[in-house]
Formats: sequence, structure tokens, C-alpha cells
Amino acid sequence: MVKRVLVVLFSMLFVITIVAGYFIFLSPNRINLNAAYVIPWIRNPSAHPDWAVTALEICQDSPFVMPTSGLIGYIWGDSFRPGHRHQGIDIFGRQVAGVTPVYAVADGYLSRLADWKSTVIIRIPSDPFLPSRQIWTYYTHMADSSGTTYIVSDFPPGTVETFVKAGTLLGYQGNYSGAAGNPVGVHLHFSIVRDNGNGKFLNELDFFDTLDPSPYFGLSLNKKFGVVFPIKCSGK
Repeated sequence: MVKRVLVVLFSMLFVITIVAGYFIFLSPNRINLNAAYVIPWIRNPSAHPDWAVTALEICQDSPFVMPTSGLIGYIWGDSFRPGHRHQGIDIFGRQVAGVTPVYAVADGYLSRLADWKSTVIIRIPSDPFLPSRQIWTYYTHMADSSGTTYIVSDFPPGTVETFVKAGTLLGYQGNYSGAAGNPVGVHLHFSIVRDNGNGKFLNELDFFDTLDPSPYFGLSLNKKFGVVFPIKCSGK
């Protein structure tokens, strides 16, 4: 009798674990809802022009301009696998790499490390929402699948603290993943990175080193609070 009860309890626990796993990792509210927009967009973006945000537009009198045009497909806190949280937003432009422009979202000081093929980072001395705090805006995937850069020639590798205005052309969306021959979909990954308190940026790959971009763009971009797709400025 005891053995039978234990078997039933373990069976129930197994079922509960499977169901919980679905809602935590696979439910439409987490990943599939994004894919319902991202996959059709990647296949044929011209079929869904009403899904796109527009480069340089300002939503809700927000302090940042939109860095590029396209579908906001993945947002801050999205989970691509168990234990992972997305550190920024992914904006998917066209099917072809090297076409969709990328712009600076605010005035700041641009740097590009010597080994950065697809990435720049811009220091903003005063956070619009906490003026005593310095923040950094990070832009990546601006290269083709082999690592040939799409960053404009004004910002060669090794660039340090070059002042740029909001709306300055930085480069073009690409599909470089960091490993040649292993491309990602053509898009811009953008994130807001915390300062380490000593004038340097923290590790953008660590979710907790980044900030929720929602207030900076006047859009709901935080997975925790639920999002309605497609994500666009209200009234547009």
C-alpha cells in the first residue's frame, strides 16, 4: 500500500514538473509569442510594414531616439534557454545585412575596442533619469557573417571617447554572431550598460549589469511586466 502511494505521488510530481516547465520556459507568453512575429518578419519584412519602429523616432517624449528601423522582436528579460535573460532589445531590419542604418540614441562619447568587429559603445555622462549616474549604450551585430564590419569608417578599431550627437550614423545592421560562419538573423542588439563607478562599463553579457530600456524609449520593453506585440510608439 505504501509503495503504491509513493508511486502515485512521484507520478503526480513528474506531471507537475513537466507542466511547470512548459509555462516557465515554453509558454507563448515567454518565447512563442515573440517567434510568432520574428519568424514571419525575417522571412518577409515587406509584408508587415505596420510592425516596424522607425529609426530616429521619439516615443512618449522619451530621452532616446530609436536606434534603427525594424521589428522589436526580443526585449529585456526574454529567455532563450533555461537560466538565460536577454540583456537588451533586438531590432530586426531587413533580410539583407549591411542595409539598415544604425544611429546613436543620445549624445555621448563613443569607443570601439581594438578587437571589436561589430560593436561600439557610447558613454553617456549623465543618465536622463538619474543625473548623478553615468551609463553606456551598447550596439552590436554590425558586421557580416564572416566579421567584415559595417561600422562606418569614422569609428575604426581603437577609437576612444569620440563625441557623437544623437542621430549620428554608426553603421548598419548585420548578422555577425562573434564566430565566423555561424550567422544570426540580421538585426541590431542594443542595451544600456551600467557604469562600474570608476568610469568603465560593466560586462554587457551579464543581465544584472544592464538596465531596463523601457523608460529611455517610452515603450514597454521589460518581459517581466508583459508586452503587447508588435511593439510600437502609441498611436502609430
